[in-house]
Amino acid sequence: MAYTPTLLDAAAILVAVILLNRLFTKKRQGPLPPGPKGLPLIGNMLDMPSNHEWKTFAQWGERWGDIVSVTFLGQPYVILNSAKHAVELLEKKSSIYSSRPVIAVGGELVGWNRTLALLPYGNKFREYRRLIFQLIGSRKNMERFMPLVENKTRDLITEIYEQPQELLKHIRKSAGAIILMMSHGYEVKAENDPFVETVDEAMEQFAVCTAPGAFLANIFPLLAHIPAWFPGAGFRKIAAEWRRTLDEMCDKPHEFVKQRMAAGTDIPNFTSTNLEGDITPEREELVKNAASSLYAGGADTTVSAINTFFLAMTLHPEVQEKAQAEIDAVVGTDRLPTAEDRDNLPYVHAVFLEVLRWNNVAPLAIPHRVIEDDVYNGYYIPKDTIVIANVWRMLHDPETYADPMTFNPERFMAGPGKQPEADPRGMVFGFGRRICPGLQLADASVFMAVAMGLAAFKISKAVENGKVIEPSTEYTSGTVSHPPPYKCEIKPRNAKAEAMLKSLLEHGKSD
Repeated sequence: MAYTPTLLDAAAILVAVILLNRLFTKKRQGPLPPGPKGLPLIGNMLDMPSNHEWKTFAQWGERWGDIVSVTFLGQPYVILNSAKHAVELLEKKSSIYSSRPVIAVGGELVGWNRTLALLPYGNKFREYRRLIFQLIGSRKNMERFMPLVENKTRDLITEIYEQPQELLKHIRKSAGAIILMMSHGYEVKAENDPFVETVDEAMEQFAVCTAPGAFLANIFPLLAHIPAWFPGAGFRKIAAEWRRTLDEMCDKPHEFVKQRMAAGTDIPNFTSTNLEGDITPEREELVKNAASSLYAGGADTTVSAINTFFLAMTLHPEVQEKAQAEIDAVVGTDRLPTAEDRDNLPYVHAVFLEVLRWNNVAPLAIPHRVIEDDVYNGYYIPKDTIVIANVWRMLHDPETYADPMTFNPERFMAGPGKQPEADPRGMVFGFGRRICPGLQLADASVFMAVAMGLAAFKISKAVENGKVIEPSTEYTSGTVSHPPPYKCEIKPRNAKAEAMLKSLLEHGKSD
C-alpha cells in the first residue's frame, strides 16, 4: 500500500528541524539587540510580516530603537533602522558584514545566487565587481555611454508622446534598451522584445522569491530540502518554473553575442569584450553571469524609479511647474536637456533626488550576513546573523528629513541659513562593499528621464467621466518595490514642446 504523507507528518518534520537547529546553535556570548519578545522554539516567526516589511520594521524601531533583533526558529536577524548603524556595521566593518545569507528559494532553488546580488562575498564576487567597475564604475567610465543614455531617453520621450497610455511599457523598453546594448550589444525590438520581456518576468519573480517574508524556506533554509511531493512544499514547483525563466534570461543574450562574434557582426559590448581570446569555460560562465547581473539589476530598479517620477509629477503639479521654469531659463524651449546641462539645473536635480528618496526602489536593500561573531554597542551579533538595512526608514526618518512622507524637492536646496538635507544616494544604493556597482548608470539614466520628461510634458491626473482619478501611492511588496498601477494624463506641455517632439519623431524616422 502506497504511503501518503499528512499535514501531521509535515508538522513533525518542522518540529524536528527546529529542535536540531537549537541543538547545534551555540550559546550566546551576550545579549542580542532589543526587539519583540518571541515564543519558545519558533521565536518571532509569527511576528514576521508577509508584505511591506519595512513599515513593520520601522514600527519596531520606534518601540525598541534603531537597532532591533528578532529570531526565527533560532536564526537571528538584526534590523538597522538608521544610517548611523548601517555605516558603522556595513561600511566600517565591511570585512565581516559583506556576505549574503542563504536565501533558499530565491538564491538556491531559483538560482539568483549566480548573480552579483546574492553571490556570497569572496573571490568570485570581487571579480564580478571588478569587471562591472571597469565598464561603468566611475563617472569617467560612464561618460562614454552618455550618448547612448541620451539617445535612448529621447526615444522614450517620443514613444510616450505617441502612446502616453502605454507609459510603463515604454519605460521598461527604454531601460532594457540601454542596458542590453551595454551588456550584449543588443538593439531591442520596437514591440514585444523577447529579451526585455524575459528580464521583466525574471525580475518580477526575483522581487518575490527573495523577499524575507515571501516563503518560510527563506527564513529557515533547511525547509528547502523537503521533498517536492511533501505537503507544504509547493514552493519547490514554483521555484523550478522560475529557475527556467532565469536560465533563459542569462543564456539567450549570451548566445546572441557568441553568434554575432562568430559571424563578425558584433557590436562591441561588455560580454564580447570579456570573451575575446582563449578563455576557459569557467571564465565564460563568470562573464555570462556578470553580464546578467548588470542588466537584470539595472533594468528593474531604473524602471521603478522613472515610474515613480511620473507618479510624483501627477500628484505635484507645483513641483513640475517650478522645474519646467528652470529648464526654460537654462535650456530653452527648442531642445531637450542633455547631461551637460545637469550642473545648471539644481532644482531639476533636487526633483531627481526626491524621486530616489520618496519611495525608494529597494526599501530593505538586500540582506547582509555576518561571517564572524561581533560585538556592537554592547550587543552580541553572532556569526551568520542576517542583517537588514531598513533603507525606507532611513529615508523617512524625521530627524533627517523634515515631513518625510511629503514629496518636497526643496529639502535638497540650500538657502539663507538652510543646509540641504542628506543626499539619499548615500543610502539608496546600499552600503560598504555591497554598494550597487551600477550606481553611475542608474544616476545618469534616471536623471535624464526626469529632465527630458519635464522639458517635454505636462503630467496630470486623469479625468474619466468628469471625475478626477486619484492615484494610489501604496507601493508593491518585494525586494524591488514598484508604484501601483495608476492613470495619468501625459501631453506636450505647450505648442513649442509639441513642435520639438514632432521634429524628434521626423528625425528618428529619417534615420
